[in-house]
Amino acid sequence: MRNEKIGWGNFFRVVFTIALPIAFQNFLSTTASMVDTIMIGSQGELSVAAVGICSQITSLFFSTYFGFASGGLLFFSQYWGAHNEKGINRAFGLALTCMLAISLLFGGTAVANPEFILGIYTDKTNIIAIGAPYIRIVGFAYPLQVLAMIISFLMRSTERVKPPLFSSILALIVNFVLNWILIYGRFGMPQMGAAGAAVGTLVSGIVNVLVLFIFLLKDKETVTLRLKDMFSWRDGFLKEYMGKCFPIIFNELFYGVGQMLINIVIGHQSESAIAAMAAFRVIEGFVFAFFGGLADASSVVVGKEVGSGHLMNGYQYVKKFAILCPAITFCIVLTGFVLHTPMLTLFGLGTDAMFYGKYMILIYLAAGTIRTCNYIMNSCYRAGGEAVFGTVVEIGCLFAVSVPATWISGMVFHLPFLAVFSFVYTDELIRLACELWYTRSGKWIKPVTELGRSALPEFQTALAAKRRK
Repeated sequence: MRNEKIGWGNFFRVVFTIALPIAFQNFLSTTASMVDTIMIGSQGELSVAAVGICSQITSLFFSTYFGFASGGLLFFSQYWGAHNEKGINRAFGLALTCMLAISLLFGGTAVANPEFILGIYTDKTNIIAIGAPYIRIVGFAYPLQVLAMIISFLMRSTERVKPPLFSSILALIVNFVLNWILIYGRFGMPQMGAAGAAVGTLVSGIVNVLVLFIFLLKDKETVTLRLKDMFSWRDGFLKEYMGKCFPIIFNELFYGVGQMLINIVIGHQSESAIAAMAAFRVIEGFVFAFFGGLADASSVVVGKEVGSGHLMNGYQYVKKFAILCPAITFCIVLTGFVLHTPMLTLFGLGTDAMFYGKYMILIYLAAGTIRTCNYIMNSCYRAGGEAVFGTVVEIGCLFAVSVPATWISGMVFHLPFLAVFSFVYTDELIRLACELWYTRSGKWIKPVTELGRSALPEFQTALAAKRRK
């Protein structure tokens, strides 16, 4: 086992060469729905609220399939560290199959009966009427979304960060241009409003996948995908994959359900509150897109070190990412609070919604910083091969604290909206205490490769010696 001290200089070199491109690509690839919400602002509060509700449905879809993608990232990064191309192929094929099945289920429901899905989230019929055409069109883009994600994860894990970045930039440009034409009816096109934004999302999704496929097929030197290996799940691989992924899948699915329950509470507030929440979700989404990319990058770095047997290096990287990422989040949200007026004005909000938005950002300044730290540590546990602890803590705290507190405050006591909103993040401090202890323990390092497993006893001995000093 290589036991080097990872200094801040070496750490920042990794951040700038691997982490920042991944973070920026993630930022771009997840801004399509946010662009829709911003550009629909000229159509009024109801349109903003409708697209915001539709984005919550897409978020539930994301939570349902992301467990398979995250599990795939675990195997991709560790197998990449061990130079196991066949293992990468098998993990890619299995993750792709599961994710496509989920996308067809969600997409089919959105296309066939959008009013039913929207009715779960809100009782406002005028919002449902605007949102139904939007979510019906976006439903066709769901399979494209999972294809783009799993290919991007594969490329990131094998340290090919530029192709996903390029495809995301191109897709975002296409989305913006089509939104501008179709929402407002430029160049003789009909003024489609929210439905026009959905068409932009669909076409940009097609462009994103096509560009990624071109890069994937052209690169024969890094990892070659072979159909025979992609669907060869014998020799216990399916059991190992599902064993590692099940806690992640459980985590993401039930996190999505918990957020759905919270969003139902928000969907039964005033129309101004719903519009303010839609605008806030866009701002939160920008923050999440960036630190979510850093989390993916940290997973790639940690997974590669663990998979190649350099366990102490992986341990040190986690501790540094857990300091850097919350600091970045705090700076971004603080900037957002200072600039809240021009930012919120983009959404065409009324006076009440502007007031709500300002104080939601202020609450998130503290809550989001803590949440980032928790998210980064949980992502790194997964990359290290351990998914149970993070799942138990996150889902346990969500359903024991945040969901009941938000539900009771909003649906039973009917407290003012900002009081209801403040309960959304009440579980984060408890999670922080638990995860800081677990990160320091090093128990989350559980390699899936032979190189990693053979280095585990030496790592445990070195960590115990380090604590005694």
